[in-house]
Amino acid sequence: MSLGLDLVHYGKRCYDRSMTPPNSLERLLDSRLVAILRSGDSAVLVDAAEALAAGGIDAIEVTFTVPRPLHVLEAVADRLGDRTLIGAGTVLDTATARAAMLAGARFIVAPALNLDVIRLCRQHAVPVAPGAFTPTEILTAWEAGADLVKVFPCEVVGPAYLRAIRAPLPQIRLMPTGGVTLDTATEFLKAGAAVLGVGSALASTDLMTRRDWEALTGLARRFAAIVRQH
Repeated sequence: MSLGLDLVHYGKRCYDRSMTPPNSLERLLDSRLVAILRSGDSAVLVDAAEALAAGGIDAIEVTFTVPRPLHVLEAVADRLGDRTLIGAGTVLDTATARAAMLAGARFIVAPALNLDVIRLCRQHAVPVAPGAFTPTEILTAWEAGADLVKVFPCEVVGPAYLRAIRAPLPQIRLMPTGGVTLDTATEFLKAGAAVLGVGSALASTDLMTRRDWEALTGLARRFAAIVRQH
């Protein structure tokens, strides 16, 4: 399946360049926070996404580690529509990136650096945040056309590492992922994070298992409030 055509059908969904409006990157940067949605029980993920959106989360990433990820991605995109920017995470290759776009992803996130994925996303005007860790990887990703660079795994280095990277490379938009919690979010933002990638500290596995959507919405509101203050 190729995106070389102007119009490609994937199931009931039809992909063309208009599916990713010009303001997708702007909206992602304005949100300053991406909720990373993953669970071994894909049945809870659509309701979880709705609870996060109700709490003010404007960007949600569905990872390709969940069961039936394309089905989940389509279902979340259909349920939330334009209320929330929906993206795909753990995208390791161009085939996965293509499938994610066709299923409704309006941004792509990866844990590692794949230059072909960056090129594909640039070709189709879909914001892309490849994963990188060292200064060389981060600069390589940015020069290849990344819109954001996902600094991962950030829990092993913390906000100080982000601040150190930003000193010689202030032009690069960084998205720390791993270790971003209610307690550390402010420090990551002060260190220069353009966007925060937040996993289980926000999309809580425990709350999803218990289907406690009210508590999940409340947690989302707390994270959204921190971002608004910065």
